[in-house]
Amino acid sequence: MPDIRLFGIRHHGPGSARSLKAALDAFTPDCLLIEGPPDTDALIPLSLHEAMAPPVALLVYRPDRPRDCAFFPFAAFSPEWVAMQHGIAAGATVRFIDLPHAIQLADGFGESEAPPEAAPIDAEPIAEASSEAGPTPAKAAIRRDPLGELAALAGYPDGERWWDALVESRAGADGDVFAAIAEAMGALREGAEPDPDEAFREEAREAHMRSAIRRAAKEGFERIAVVCGAWHVPALMRHDAKGQATADAATLKNLPKTKVAAAWAPWSYERLAFASGYRAGVLSPEWYDTLWHHEGRVAARWLARAAALLRENDLDASPASVIEAARLAEALAGFRGRSRPSLDDLDEAAQATLCFADPAPMGLIRRKLVIGERLGATPPDSPGTPVEADFEAQCRRLRLKPAAAAGEIILDLRKETDLARSHFLNRLKLIGIPWGERREARGRGTFKEGWFLSWQPEWVVELVAASAEGGTIAEAAAGRVRSRAREATRVAELSGLIGTLLDADLPGATAEVIQALNDRAAVSADVFDLMEALPPLAELARYGSVRSSDTEPVLAVVRGLVPRAAAGLVAACQSLDDDAAAAAKARIVAVSGAVALIEEPELKAVWGEALRALADQEHVHGRIVGRAVRLLFDERAIAAGEAGERLRLALSRASGAGPAAAWIEGFLEDSGAVLIHGRELLAVVDDWLCGLDADLFTELLPLVRRTFATLAPAERRAVGEALARPGGAAPGEAEALHGFDAPRAAKVLPILRLLLGPEPAKSADETTGDAR
Repeated sequence: MPDIRLFGIRHHGPGSARSLKAALDAFTPDCLLIEGPPDTDALIPLSLHEAMAPPVALLVYRPDRPRDCAFFPFAAFSPEWVAMQHGIAAGATVRFIDLPHAIQLADGFGESEAPPEAAPIDAEPIAEASSEAGPTPAKAAIRRDPLGELAALAGYPDGERWWDALVESRAGADGDVFAAIAEAMGALREGAEPDPDEAFREEAREAHMRSAIRRAAKEGFERIAVVCGAWHVPALMRHDAKGQATADAATLKNLPKTKVAAAWAPWSYERLAFASGYRAGVLSPEWYDTLWHHEGRVAARWLARAAALLRENDLDASPASVIEAARLAEALAGFRGRSRPSLDDLDEAAQATLCFADPAPMGLIRRKLVIGERLGATPPDSPGTPVEADFEAQCRRLRLKPAAAAGEIILDLRKETDLARSHFLNRLKLIGIPWGERREARGRGTFKEGWFLSWQPEWVVELVAASAEGGTIAEAAAGRVRSRAREATRVAELSGLIGTLLDADLPGATAEVIQALNDRAAVSADVFDLMEALPPLAELARYGSVRSSDTEPVLAVVRGLVPRAAAGLVAACQSLDDDAAAAAKARIVAVSGAVALIEEPELKAVWGEALRALADQEHVHGRIVGRAVRLLFDERAIAAGEAGERLRLALSRASGAGPAAAWIEGFLEDSGAVLIHGRELLAVVDDWLCGLDADLFTELLPLVRRTFATLAPAERRAVGEALARPGGAAPGEAEALHGFDAPRAAKVLPILRLLLGPEPAKSADETTGDAR
C-alpha cells in the first residue's frame, strides 16, 4: 500500500510554504498531487525555467470564447509553487488534480443540481441542502476563509498571522502540524453550511481530487503527497472509504466538456492582494515576500528598505532612526509575547520613528513595501497566442516595457518612433487594453501627446481574446472596430470610431467605417444624431494631419452630413420641451462651430440658410430661435438693426412671458465676453432696452435680470462699466473717442528710442524717394 499524506495549506502563505517545504523534504514523495487545473499539467516544467519570475499565473481559457477563463496566481511564497519546484527538482511526478476547466468552463456546468446518487457519503443530499433558506453569514464565512475563522477565534487579525504565530513558533516541536490542521478543518466543516450556488461545483471538485489520488495509488507510486487547501483535507481523506469511488464516479458522470487552452501569464502583487477583489488574496504580498526570502533578519531588512524608500522621495530617514525603529519593533514584539516583530509591530515602529506620525509617508511605505508593485515575468518561448507574440515584439521595437509602476511619457508626433508608439497605444485601447491614458501634454504645439502608462497583468486575457479577430495587434484592433461598426445603431457612434481609427493608423478599417457611416446617414431620419456626428469629424478633418493621416475621406463625410442636417433642422426642432430644446440648442451651436472650423463657403452658406429658416419659425422653442438669431448675427448674416427688431418682436407683450424668457436666454446665453468686448451685441441690447416704455420695461425686467444672472459677477460688473463709458465702448476704447493726444504721446518717445535703439540709416533709394 502506498503512503499517502495530505498537506492542508493556506494559499499564498509563507508560513504554510515553509512548513510544507520542511514536510516534503522529510517525506521525499515520488508523486506530488497539487490542487490546480489538470488542463495545465504540460506547463508545470516551465516553472523551473530561468526566465520564470513570480508572481505569475496559469491562465486557462476557451479558444472560442477567450474571455471565459480562469487565473491561478502563484508567488514565490505560495505553497503550491514551492511544491511544484520541490517535485520537479527531486524528479517526482507532479500533477494538478482539481476538476478540469474543460468541464468548469463548459456551457451547462453547474446549471442543474447533482443527482441524488452524487451526494457525498454521510452527508445530506445536495437537493435538500439547496432547498433551505441559505447558509447563515457566520457559517458561510467559515467556508470562505476557514483559517481566518480560526484566527478570529484566537484573537488574530488574519489567518496568515495566526499561522505564523502558532505554526512557525512550533517548528521544532513534536507532533504533525498538518494533522492538527486537518482535525481543525474537520470540526469547521461540521459546523459550516454549503453555499447552494457552489455546492455541486465543490462536490465535483473534491470527487475529482479523490479520483486522482486513487489513480496515482493504482499506478504504483509509493509515497504520494497531496497538497490542497486546508478546507478540502477532511473530504479528501475519504478517498479510500467504502463506496466512495462509486459515489465519485456518479458525480463526475456525463459532465459537459469544452475545448480549452492554457498559458503562463505575468502577475503582480497588487492583483494578488486581497484588496484587489481576489478571493484567495493576501493582505500584504510584498511583506510576505520579505518573510519568505529573509526569514532571519526580516525586521532589519524591512525597516532599511522603508528608510531607503523615504529618502528616494526626498524625506528624511537617518540610520539612527532605522536603529531606533528596529529597537522599538523588538520591544513591541516582546510586550505582546512574540518571538519576533510582526508587520503590526514594524508598522507602528516605522510610523513613530521614521514618519513621525505623518500618514502620508506611511501610506507610501504600505503601498510599496506591504502590498508592493512587483510584476512577474514568463519565458519568451512559453505557449502563447500570435497576438501575444506580436505585442511582445512591438514592445521591444518601440522600447515600451509593461510594468506595474505607473509613469508618464510625452510623445512628439513628428518623430517616427513616437508616432508609432501613439498608434500602438491607441490600437491597444481598441482591443480593450487601456495601458495608456491620454493626458494633456505640457508645452506648446498640437504635435505633442501625453500618456500615463500603467500596466495590469490581467490584460493578458484581452490579448488572448484578441486572437479571435486577427493575428497581430493591428489586425485585432481593426477586427474589433469592424464588429463595433456592425453593432452601432447611431451615426454618432460611427463618427467616434473614425477618430479612434485615425489615431490608431488603421486606414483599411477607416475606409470601411466611413462607408458604413455614409450608408447609415443616407437612411437616418434622426437629424440630431447626424448633428452629434459632425463636430468630432470636423475637428478630425481640420487637425488630423498632425498624425500624417489622410483626412480627405473624413472631409468628404462632413460635406455629405452638413446638407442632410441642414435639410431636416427645422422639422427636428418642432414641439420640443425645455430639456429637449436645451439639448438641441447645444447641438446647433456645436455644428455651427464645426462648419466654421472647416472654412468652406458652400457649407457655410447651406448651414446659414438652415439657421435663417429656423430663426423665422413661430412654433419652435424660443431658446432655439434666439440662439439661431444670435449665430446669424455673429456671422454677420444679419445686421444689427435686424437683430434688434427680432429681439423687440420676440419680447413684445404678444409673445407671452415664457416664450420671451426662453428667446432672450437663447440669444444672450454664454455671452459675457462678447458683451464686454464686442460693441455691436451690447449696442443691440442697449438700444432695445432704451426703446421700451416704462410699463413694458417694468414687465420685462425680471426676464432680463434672469438672463443676466447667468453671467459671472465679474462679467456683469464689466458690462456695467462698458455701458458707463461714452458710447458703450469696450475697455481701452473710451479714450480713443477723444482723439489723438500728440503732446502726451511725445513724452514716451525718448523711452521707446532707448528700448528699440537708434533709427536705422536710410538707403540711397529711400532718400531719393523722400526727396521726390
